[in-house]
Amino acid sequence: MMTALPASGRAWHLVARPHGWPEPGDVALRDVPVTEPGEGRILVRNRYFSVDPYMRGRMNDVKSYVAPFELDRPMDGGAIGEVIASRAEGFAVGDHVLHGLGWREYAEFPADKAVKVDPSVAPLSAYLGVLGTTGLTAYAGLFESASFKEGDTVFVSGAAGAVGSQVGQFARLKGASRVIGSAGSDEKVKLLLEEYGFDAAFNYKSGPVRDLLKEAAPDGIDVYFDNVGGEHLEAAISSLNLHGRITVCGMIAQYNSTEPTPAPRNLALVIGKRLRIQGMLVSDHLGLQPRFVKDVAGWLASGELKYNETVVEGIENGFDAFLGVLRGDNTGKMIVSLGD
Repeated sequence: MMTALPASGRAWHLVARPHGWPEPGDVALRDVPVTEPGEGRILVRNRYFSVDPYMRGRMNDVKSYVAPFELDRPMDGGAIGEVIASRAEGFAVGDHVLHGLGWREYAEFPADKAVKVDPSVAPLSAYLGVLGTTGLTAYAGLFESASFKEGDTVFVSGAAGAVGSQVGQFARLKGASRVIGSAGSDEKVKLLLEEYGFDAAFNYKSGPVRDLLKEAAPDGIDVYFDNVGGEHLEAAISSLNLHGRITVCGMIAQYNSTEPTPAPRNLALVIGKRLRIQGMLVSDHLGLQPRFVKDVAGWLASGELKYNETVVEGIENGFDAFLGVLRGDNTGKMIVSLGD
């Protein structure tokens, strides 16, 4: 079924590779033609797209676990949209789908790259966050990479962010003895304690992280979920107990650095404490998806799991939203809404 389609839509393009912090001149919002889908393909009008810290790395022309953005091409990332034209079996106009062509108003692509989502189970935007890759990252990083077990004391950095807020709650729901979080404002600390149920939390801007963590975890920690790197990682190594585990999910503290960042100066402690440091990418853990959805949908339905979103309206504000994530302006998942 075909209805009258728009002639063009807007998409954010990378036009220069940033040095340090991305600048408005590094990107451009341009009109691109909208085409009818080919055989086996669908055309989607995006409703929401995700902006995430890892996208900063994709702006550099370096080999990494995910290909860099191409210059003068639309950027991409997680998005939720509505099918407006389909030439693919199993996809009808009006279906809602999760796919990987964000940063644009319209996307035409092979239907096998889309996953149908049900807006009656959760709000559509939740599939980019708590029920999407963000939630699965938290789930896999805690339960598989960090080998969490009941009774562990868990410390999460960037704990008011999309991933960190889920890690802390998952740990609490699975029987952690103590959950500690760090965040960048007193307001976020309050959120961690009052809404997400953390046992202790601190504003890392209010003193040396090492001292603040020791005060929050006098008996040490067993698991550190790292979203920040730098001073936080050094502090965690200092506080970890024997056979402690670290999941390294992100290092936002150094994404925009133009000079080498100082490594933790206490890495020798890894030997005596027999620590395990495990880097993680969510793409290695997709087999957990069914268990993750079952657990998380249950916790959402019962009200045991809380989540927040920071929603920025309008594609024209997409780049500002991305810079906001790098600055830590968001509480929970940062999402760009393209309207109904």
